[in-house]
Amino acid sequence: MTVPPLLDTDVVARHTLAHDASHYLLLPEAVTAPADEAEVVALLRQATLDRRPLTFRSGGTSLSGQAQSDSVLADVRRHFRRIEVLDAGERVRVGPGATLRQVNAHLLRHRRRLGPDPASEIACTIGGVIANNSSGMAAGVAENSYRTLESLRFVLPSGTVVDTSAPDADARLREAEPTLHEGLLRLVRRVRDDAAATRIIRERFALKNTMGYGINALLDFETPAEVLAHLVVGSEGTLAFVSSAVFRTVPIQKHIATGLLVLSSLTAATAALPEVVGAGFATAELMDARSLIVAQSLTGAPQEILGLAVQGHAALLVEHRADEGEVLAQKSADASSLAASLDLAAPFDMTTEASRRTAMWTTRKGLYAAIAGARPAGSTALLEDVAVPVPELEATCQGLQGLFDRHGYDESVIFGHAKDGNIHFLLNEHLGGGGDRLEAFTEDMVSLVLGHGGNLKAEHGTGRMMAPFVQRQYGSELYGVMREIKALVDPAGILNPGVVLTDDPSAHMRDLKPVIAIEEEADRCVECGYCEPVCPSKDLTLTPRQRIVLRRDANLAEQRGDLATARAIREAYEYEGLQTCAVDGMCVTACPVDIDTGDLVRRLRAEEATAAPNAAWSAAAGSWDLLTRGASAAMGAAGAVPAVLPRAATDVGRALLGAEAVPQYRPELPRRGGAVRLAGGRGRASADVTAVYLPACVHTMFGAAEEPRRTGSGGCGESCGCGSSADSAATTSAGAPAALNLLAQRAGMRLAVPDDAASLCCGTPFSSKGMTAAKERMREKVRTALLAASDGGRLPVVIDAASCTEGILETMAGTGVEVVDAISFVRRHVLDRLEIRERAGSVTVHPTCSTTHLGATGDLVAIAEACAAEVVVPVDWGCCGYAGDRGMLHPELTASATAAEAAEVAQRETDWYVSANRTCELGMQAATGKTYRHVLELLAAVAG
Repeated sequence: MTVPPLLDTDVVARHTLAHDASHYLLLPEAVTAPADEAEVVALLRQATLDRRPLTFRSGGTSLSGQAQSDSVLADVRRHFRRIEVLDAGERVRVGPGATLRQVNAHLLRHRRRLGPDPASEIACTIGGVIANNSSGMAAGVAENSYRTLESLRFVLPSGTVVDTSAPDADARLREAEPTLHEGLLRLVRRVRDDAAATRIIRERFALKNTMGYGINALLDFETPAEVLAHLVVGSEGTLAFVSSAVFRTVPIQKHIATGLLVLSSLTAATAALPEVVGAGFATAELMDARSLIVAQSLTGAPQEILGLAVQGHAALLVEHRADEGEVLAQKSADASSLAASLDLAAPFDMTTEASRRTAMWTTRKGLYAAIAGARPAGSTALLEDVAVPVPELEATCQGLQGLFDRHGYDESVIFGHAKDGNIHFLLNEHLGGGGDRLEAFTEDMVSLVLGHGGNLKAEHGTGRMMAPFVQRQYGSELYGVMREIKALVDPAGILNPGVVLTDDPSAHMRDLKPVIAIEEEADRCVECGYCEPVCPSKDLTLTPRQRIVLRRDANLAEQRGDLATARAIREAYEYEGLQTCAVDGMCVTACPVDIDTGDLVRRLRAEEATAAPNAAWSAAAGSWDLLTRGASAAMGAAGAVPAVLPRAATDVGRALLGAEAVPQYRPELPRRGGAVRLAGGRGRASADVTAVYLPACVHTMFGAAEEPRRTGSGGCGESCGCGSSADSAATTSAGAPAALNLLAQRAGMRLAVPDDAASLCCGTPFSSKGMTAAKERMREKVRTALLAASDGGRLPVVIDAASCTEGILETMAGTGVEVVDAISFVRRHVLDRLEIRERAGSVTVHPTCSTTHLGATGDLVAIAEACAAEVVVPVDWGCCGYAGDRGMLHPELTASATAAEAAEVAQRETDWYVSANRTCELGMQAATGKTYRHVLELLAAVAG
């Protein structure tokens, strides 16, 4: 028999998992991470036996407090990520730990997606999508979790497993849980025999509705097994654990046009809604004036929003979709006709341009967290979520504005899914001063929404926030039905008590999260968790959100005199928070308030750095040429002897000086160093110089990739032009610098390497370790050298390693010098001048964190597509965590960061494996056992 998973009572582990996106905070007594369904069964049985409350959580993006516990909190994000595409994408089986974005990425090749489309799709997981009956911007009530669910596999508190995909699921339920089975049949009859109850259910669930349990299941399904499965949807973890689900997917229409209807006021926008809804838009997203002002501050905000002079305006973000271009054109023309009749405050245009559409939707999806991030210091952003019939929306919004004024909530915000009558409004509250104002506002708001025939929660779940008001929305009879459902399914009351249903009328005002100031880099964080899926250390130690909340909790513990907790957090933080952070900046690509937790980590490393390492790195900055030559020589010396010897030497050094001080000699390292970066020309000698070329120092320290010894007909054989044959011994490729030189020759171009190139560095090794003085010393050298070499910015500067390009770009900011990565330069200026002789059969591409930051991933893939008949970009690619030397200091970071991508790569053998950064190539070689090379090496091999 499987034993329950270990319950971890470590204070740091408990604080790490306690926080979610809501404004509540409970500290669990213990945390755990069950590895599979069998462990969940054992965990539930033990909890039931002990009468010990248990809460499951995954993405932690929920806003109503439903993922909190002061007892046992079980994390299912790490071990339940299975995604299985079925029937060419028409169905998909998923685990509760997979994010919505991951699932949709797997479905994209089939032009399908899941129905629910919440704004938190980057981080919310399927477990939460089911538990909250998620809908979103286009799903409405037709494509939410409840409506698109085909079958559900779940575990009851007793440990009984129910799988509704089985033909005899209901018979099994009756046999295993006869009291529950009979009780559900009784409730079905009770509700269906009550005309008033039936009417209330139909009215409530005609709108978006996540208040209480989804008792529409009692009307919609016949067998207790199906009724129970659909009661679990939206039950917020209070009835069962969902171990997997099969969804019917929806098609992605081929043609999409998006536009922004700007009106003079919120009243004008809501008054126009009946006509807008009648026009058949797939989405109609409302943004009031404050929303638009905050949106203008977001990175990448579209011109449609940036160009507004906002003075009380409101806007509707609308979208049409169609499978045929002609149909979309007609819909867009009709939209323009509608716009002409609405007395708009700005020009209207339906655009099909992907970049403009993406910018609009990225801005809209990041709106909540961005508005919350702009809150006044010391305040908490509280987001409410209601739905009313569309004809009632104008009066409801006017009523809300009146309540804002009455209760003194300045700068409150209204936005949301207006097509469905579903609006969100955000209040800034100083909870430290007591909650009397909030409590009074909530009472008035409940009366207002219910008075307009609305639901108090549309899509964010009841949670703790609205649990005291469930009976007011449904009445005593249906509230009694919900109570009986809970008693039937969870008679011991162990699953997520206090959520959905509560006996405490003030539950929504308890356990409010304190606001604690830490560092300026992180104080804007609203703990939304959007950063977590892209973090390379998420499965090893901490995520960016967790790095921030632990610092908050340490400060709070010190303020309360709990010095033991503060000390424990700070001691653990050295490894978990600092040493295993890749400082790759991927978190900022997902963060709606532009927090780069790497900046925080770099500063903390700088504060911890003592005089000795600072002096050593400063000296290194002054002798970089000598140091890189030495590293190259050392690599060659290590490669000339059995690998066990340098590995043993570095292991001894790590034991004596610490893992953070001495890199480990790793199997993926090349057996020789690279060439010194000599000044002079590259490419065709007779051509005019078109760019300055600064080879990256990593190519000197780490030699080019080695071809593995090939046997039989595996790999690329002799057809791809890589220079190896099926039976050749291990050989060394030329590397990115030689490839770029060759490509420039063939394209008839000339590149100039600066005189002092060998002494220059992008500064990233210094900044990532917190060596600020050394970084600035090197950057000053680089600025001086490249300003001169580029003739004051007349020539662009090309760098051949993406992470180094990022560092040089930051160094040269404000100088007027254009810095471009080699892959972007080649795609724009070289590729069209080349003749592809014979394309490779297939290539696997690893995008990097730096190609993401540079916006160069498209260039990387485009070059690969020019070179190979089949290009594979793993759906689960992410930062490899090698991070310069971090993968040698802490190889466990790279192993964890690349696990999902490596598993996907292993499923499909290709001829080539390419990337755009030498150390990332090493990281992926460590992860997969495949030889990764720079994509320019592939291009040089196939082009003439």
